[in-house]
Amino acid sequence: MLDFLRFQPSQEKIWDSFVPRTNNGTLFHLRSFLNYHPKSRFNDHSIIVKKKGSLFSLFPAAEQFVKGKKILVSHPGATVGSFTLPENLSIADAINLVEKLIEYAKKENFQCIRISLPPNLYQRRLSNYMEYSFFRLGFFYAKREVTSILFLEETIEKTKRKFRASHLRAVRKATEKNIVVKQSKNIGAFYTILKNNLEIRHGVFPTHTLQELTHLFNLFPDKIKLFAAFLDDLMIAGVVTFQINPRVLLAFYISHDERYSELRAVNILFYNIFEWAIKVKIKIFDFGIFTVNGKPNMGLGRFKENFGASGIFRDTIELNLDS
Repeated sequence: MLDFLRFQPSQEKIWDSFVPRTNNGTLFHLRSFLNYHPKSRFNDHSIIVKKKGSLFSLFPAAEQFVKGKKILVSHPGATVGSFTLPENLSIADAINLVEKLIEYAKKENFQCIRISLPPNLYQRRLSNYMEYSFFRLGFFYAKREVTSILFLEETIEKTKRKFRASHLRAVRKATEKNIVVKQSKNIGAFYTILKNNLEIRHGVFPTHTLQELTHLFNLFPDKIKLFAAFLDDLMIAGVVTFQINPRVLLAFYISHDERYSELRAVNILFYNIFEWAIKVKIKIFDFGIFTVNGKPNMGLGRFKENFGASGIFRDTIELNLDS
């Protein structure tokens, strides 16, 4: 028997200590991450699930109104959400989780449920029980994006064998041009590069403000890092990485100064990031999506493939409750 209870702020420590013990918990599930948003931005409606009185699962979520429709979203302030799960999740419990979620949402007068699913490879023990249960009970794909995944080998030399010749040449070129890669705390310098690059290429702004990004770095100095490429003392490119869990590293922001693009600083950046990740026993590097609303950026996809990456789905699913 599963009981769904609305999360209370007094339960934050219990929540955050539970997330790392689950099969698929991520940085994005932590209250300490979700709380960086201003309280006025989201109306939190996270859920704690108990089984026979013991903590069983967590569901980070918020209420949103879209076109007058009340929606339960997991979670609008995070890249991925959905339930945290025990490693030994049974098919019976998976189906029951979804059944009870639907029952709870209807009781709370929600008209729709929207969930951003973590890629399956974020799990320690692979299972499709939840996806099976969601679709068995009527959920449908609202959006399917493709993210690029690289499996890291036990050494950088073995990982480098996956690179296409063009990327190997680019790394050598950057080395010859004396491009130096190191971890940096100069978030402001990187943010200027990022903001300019996004405006020039896409006419958009970064997901985070400089203040928010700086706050996240201060909150998670061991999990969120800036790897930057320098020409002499000038930062010319950078990658902000989020360590999702002990196995997965996600590239959240990737950007470079267009004036120095011929130096191939981004290529040598990734080479050095892979080298660092292997040393700290990370197994999977997630480059992030190269599709927007299902439309691929072929050049970006090819750039990631040239490191040896392949594509897997990052899905958003929905269930309409009006009928």
